[in-house]
Amino acid sequence: MEPHDILYFIPIISILGVFTIAITAMLSKMRMRELKIRERIAMIEKGLVPPPEVDPAGFDRAMGRYDRSERRGRYAVGRHRRAGIMLIGVGLGLMVLRGAFPHGGPASAGGFLAILGLAFLISSLFEPSYESPRPQPPSTPPTPPSTE
Repeated sequence: MEPHDILYFIPIISILGVFTIAITAMLSKMRMRELKIRERIAMIEKGLVPPPEVDPAGFDRAMGRYDRSERRGRYAVGRHRRAGIMLIGVGLGLMVLRGAFPHGGPASAGGFLAILGLAFLISSLFEPSYESPRPQPPSTPPTPPSTE
């Protein structure tokens, strides 16, 4: 075995190391999950109700699904409007690309991109603006009138 032959083992050892780390992490996560489940079962067996904070990731996932389902219905109209404007832009751009300059050239490609950019601009005008709510200054309670 010559000294340069050892260079062939470096990628093999690296790949085996990555797989070893991945398997170890997976086994560690499985063990932690098993311990959390056993703790939850032990609480239930003792008659205690586990708090929702025991699984904050599950709570966040459930709230995310709820938020997405609420947003989906609200923004469907805007999504279809944007798609329609984009399709009109692409159609007009292709008309310019093929019709106005039948021999091609940079003007036809530029016209296509200009009309597509105009469609994006028009689509942005229909977007609702999302402004972060500004914190309101704390209101001071009114002072009662003096009865003197």
